[in-house]
Amino acid sequence: MRAVYAASNAGALPAVVSYGATLRVAQRGCPMSIRVLVADDQSMVRAGFRMLLSGEEDIEVVAEASNGLEAVDKAARFQPTVVLMDIRMPELDGLEATRRILAADNAARILILTTFDLDEYIYEALKAGASGFVLKDEPPEQLIAAVRTVASGDALLSPAVTKRVISEFTRIPRPVPPKELDDLTERELEVFRLIARGLSNAEIAQELYISDTTVKTHVTHILQKLDLRDRVQAVVLAYQAGFFEPDAVPSSARDESPTA
Repeated sequence: MRAVYAASNAGALPAVVSYGATLRVAQRGCPMSIRVLVADDQSMVRAGFRMLLSGEEDIEVVAEASNGLEAVDKAARFQPTVVLMDIRMPELDGLEATRRILAADNAARILILTTFDLDEYIYEALKAGASGFVLKDEPPEQLIAAVRTVASGDALLSPAVTKRVISEFTRIPRPVPPKELDDLTERELEVFRLIARGLSNAEIAQELYISDTTVKTHVTHILQKLDLRDRVQAVVLAYQAGFFEPDAVPSSARDESPTA
């Protein structure tokens, strides 16, 4: 929160936790116009995000919401590309607002505004269908990268967040793995394992000695066969069903700092 309050006066803004290569997305830029809805009950936080995002040619803040009910209403009215959603808000919290927005529009992309002391909310937000997580006290360039990455259809799950999610999954009963896993080819299973470790498409391509385009094709097939929205849901499924064990996550995913 310190960074957000400082933003109103000094331009220092919050940022996102993202898996590898997110910053490269920001550096490449994004040709489409990205419409953003900022939902947070603190006016200074909303002003800080608007100040930062409005400085980007390809990003437009189309609306703000001060509570969950307003966020649901404005998401329907303005149809933003990305919703920046705070967890703790009056009237309706960010988790239920996320569920309602996605129920009305499954294509909606939601970035949760969070802090690392809210692990239980991270887990619930994943189940609700969030596409990523934005920390309120990190550098601004990563927030911009996160918005562009999520707008392009990818999802963000940092190694640090992955660690907490996996820890939660080890404490809950595991359902039977979905039978659709049997439909994956051997190569798709390899790609699935690497997705579960938090690798980007470029990193998977390097690991398997195949092209980025081939990786994208495999990822598309995996998500279609398993009826998943994005990579975050793939990670959730992999560990929730016990398909991969927590110790399969590389040390970088267990120990890496939030700015991965």
